[in-house]
Amino acid sequence: MGELLRAPFAAASTAPKGSQKHRQLRAGRRQQRGHDPSVERERLWRLLWSSCPGIGWQRLERLEAMFGSLELAWGASAANLIHGLSGHTRLHQRELEALERYRSSHGPAPISEPPSAEQRQRWATPACLLPSDLTYPEAMLQLERPPLQLFWRGQGSRWSALSQSQAVAVVGTRRPSRHGLTMARQIGRALAEAGWPVVSGLAEGIDAAAHQGCLEAGGCPVGVLGTPLNRVYPRHHGQLQATVAEQGVLVSELPEGTPGRAGHFALRNRLQVGLAQALVLVECPANSGALHSAELAWELGMPIWVVPADAGRISAAGSNRWLQQGATPLLNPSDLTTSLGVGPLRPPRSSTAGPAAAPLLQREAALLAALGAGASLDQLCDRLRLAPGVISERLLRLELAGVLRSEPGLWWRPC
Repeated sequence: MGELLRAPFAAASTAPKGSQKHRQLRAGRRQQRGHDPSVERERLWRLLWSSCPGIGWQRLERLEAMFGSLELAWGASAANLIHGLSGHTRLHQRELEALERYRSSHGPAPISEPPSAEQRQRWATPACLLPSDLTYPEAMLQLERPPLQLFWRGQGSRWSALSQSQAVAVVGTRRPSRHGLTMARQIGRALAEAGWPVVSGLAEGIDAAAHQGCLEAGGCPVGVLGTPLNRVYPRHHGQLQATVAEQGVLVSELPEGTPGRAGHFALRNRLQVGLAQALVLVECPANSGALHSAELAWELGMPIWVVPADAGRISAAGSNRWLQQGATPLLNPSDLTTSLGVGPLRPPRSSTAGPAAAPLLQREAALLAALGAGASLDQLCDRLRLAPGVISERLLRLELAGVLRSEPGLWWRPC
């Protein structure tokens, strides 16, 4: 059934939209460029520029292309910056003034050679991911506008699945019918029981119901926010957002202090698609933002399931239309999990360390020795000379067995 579900979308698949720089970053991660000290400084410069007001993906790439490196761009004169960002990304006076204030606040040489201990600490355990990081999802680089940064909070071990888009996005309207709410909750629960992270936007309606179903089954909810991580929207979702962060992961591309804008909620739709390998459209009207997620998933060749609804219901006019475009009807949540198979986070029968964990501890003696009192994913990659995906899977098994605990910044410690 899975092959049948994917077949209609093969023709819709397009080549990656990423630039040559995107492909270089992917190739660098495959070669574990994290062992190269120059990558450390490159990451710090990218982190510094990514937080600069008015600098997005296009401008960042243009600066790097014009000056040869982001370090040289930092020392460029205001006139050269204006020239470098000319054309369709022209830097306006107000933007230039904000950029100059930002540069002035950090000084002419904010990153030393080699980086200081303080700078190294910030690089080793950040609460954000950059495109050059080992665990930055490769699928994000295929988006037309990849996020410069992914700020996150929650269970760091979940990135072993999310970095490979091993999750399912569940989207829909904020004002669904009772049937839509029930189905969203059942879908979230079924995916969690099968071991699949459930990606949604933490909005009212379908999003919240899918997350609640996932939480009820002890699964991993992934909330993609249209606000910074320190803000809650809608306000009455404070407890839900906190629980998602505790049991799963919160993700946002917006740094703290970013003012709220309606367009941010539309932009987050592409992040939901970038974190998932399949999308479920539960219920939405003809003008819903959830349709943008479906359109992007279609362009990327992802399988799309749609929950059929009353043909006369306005709240389902948009989702029902996708059934005419080749999406697969989802009548029962079990059909979805049967097609997807077992997810990457399928919980073991026992989650506490005991006699049954002894063979695991013996097999992972080398990893535990490299971990010591605590270490980051990049540090373990350096010490063991293994790919991040391999180490992440082993860390996850130890965490589920109650041997390790994850902390913010992709950091693990013994329990």
